[in-house]
Amino acid sequence: MAESLTPEPFEVERDGVTIAGETAGAGPDVVLMHGLTATRRYVVMGSKALPRAGYRLTTFDARGHGESSPARDRRAYEYRDMVADLAAVLDHLGAERAAIGGASMGAACAMAFALAWPERVSALVQITPAYDGTPRSELGDWERLADGLERGGPDGFLAVYEPEVDSRWRETVLTVTRQRLERHRHPEAVADALRVVPGSLAFEGLEELEAVRAPTLIVASRDEADPGHPFAVSEAYAKRLPDSRLVTEEPGHSPLAWQGARLSKTIAEFLDKKGR
Repeated sequence: MAESLTPEPFEVERDGVTIAGETAGAGPDVVLMHGLTATRRYVVMGSKALPRAGYRLTTFDARGHGESSPARDRRAYEYRDMVADLAAVLDHLGAERAAIGGASMGAACAMAFALAWPERVSALVQITPAYDGTPRSELGDWERLADGLERGGPDGFLAVYEPEVDSRWRETVLTVTRQRLERHRHPEAVADALRVVPGSLAFEGLEELEAVRAPTLIVASRDEADPGHPFAVSEAYAKRLPDSRLVTEEPGHSPLAWQGARLSKTIAEFLDKKGR
């Protein structure tokens, strides 16, 4: 059992991009994706609770992030590109169906995949979704972050990054942001993604969520700690999705989405209950 919990790395080639990931455990497939500027480490934070619960957990670095290679075209960081990457990962795993999900950008990618290939999705996990059905039209802040990262690496990014969080959480957010940024082999590719992803179309309008039949777990964060992923967006998802459950942390506590072990156990309990 201990051996099966050790993550096994893999690489998948698609569209000139090498996608790097890892798999741990045995059982029904669960594939989780990270957010913009993060890596596969920053979804369940290394927790092995899902493999211990009898699931095969797969995480991977999005194109241009972490250990994955940059796209050949600097604009090829649209959600449609990442959805195709996810399909390639599932094919590599030999998984006809899987529970899929992710945080922020990863959540939007999972939802876009579920709308495109519903037959391949047994369940959905939406961790701090921020996409409200329309791409961002004002990208000035994202351009500044991209320019800072491209010119000065993590220091350049943080020089222009101003998280609008309660003072209790500010140092934690800045520390984790630096740690995330330092894990990228190709920071210039992450800068490219910063310029493209926020203006990319995952799906058109929240009305599309009403067509999703997969049971969906929505993990919201309260706005005091994580205003970039508004609680109201998670609530809107819960109202639209036919079979969903919304969970969050207690007021004043660290966000559930930041607690890898607790988050993993919450996902496992949801999947167990839904028979997935």
